[in-house]
Amino acid sequence: MSSAIKTTDETRLAEEIVGTLDADAVRVCSDDRDSIRFSIRAAGMKLRSIVLRRWALRRLLNDPAGPVKIEYLQRELRTAATQRIEYAYPRKSIVRKDRPATFAPLAQARSL
Repeated sequence: MSSAIKTTDETRLAEEIVGTLDADAVRVCSDDRDSIRFSIRAAGMKLRSIVLRRWALRRLLNDPAGPVKIEYLQRELRTAATQRIEYAYPRKSIVRKDRPATFAPLAQARSL
């Protein structure tokens, strides 16, 4: 699968997830190598930005339970629209668990 096709699939999935919000209020703010960012401008929403990491979207695309997880993300996003300023997928606490290699040198230094 080429890189261009992967990027298109990730973007399409991100738009599907964000599509649960008012289409007039959501626009793509930044589309870089690591993430897709959306800007939200609506009077009734507290939410101002959405950040979806590409590696997490790729993992979601290949997951057999992906459709169920996408529905969950859409429901979570609708709830976050009235409660949070920024929505990030995956949550920052999850990123730390998925990326233990970056913290390995720190753990080794503490054990000395």
